[in-house]
Amino acid sequence: MSARIYKPARNAMQSGTAKTKHWVLEFVPATAREVDPLMGWTSSSDTQAQVRLRFSTKEAALEYARDNGIDAVVQEAHGRKPNIRAGGYGENFATSRRQVWTH
Repeated sequence: MSARIYKPARNAMQSGTAKTKHWVLEFVPATAREVDPLMGWTSSSDTQAQVRLRFSTKEAALEYARDNGIDAVVQEAHGRKPNIRAGGYGENFATSRRQVWTH
């Protein structure tokens, strides 16, 4: 069995970082998916492809893989540059603002 360990990216529709703090161990599909000719549903006989395990640290995920004989490949997470403004959000509504604020 082979698997990949990664830290999921944030949702593109949100600016928050929910569900991106844990590491995920996800098994690589052993067989290709098949399309049912009658209904058009996609199916697979590989049940391991449905399993996703979450860990608090990368080391815990690697230890689990090592203890269970899983060949794991780690994909390092890309860091996100912090968006810190000098005045913050409240600066938009300050009474001492010198320029006109419009949409």
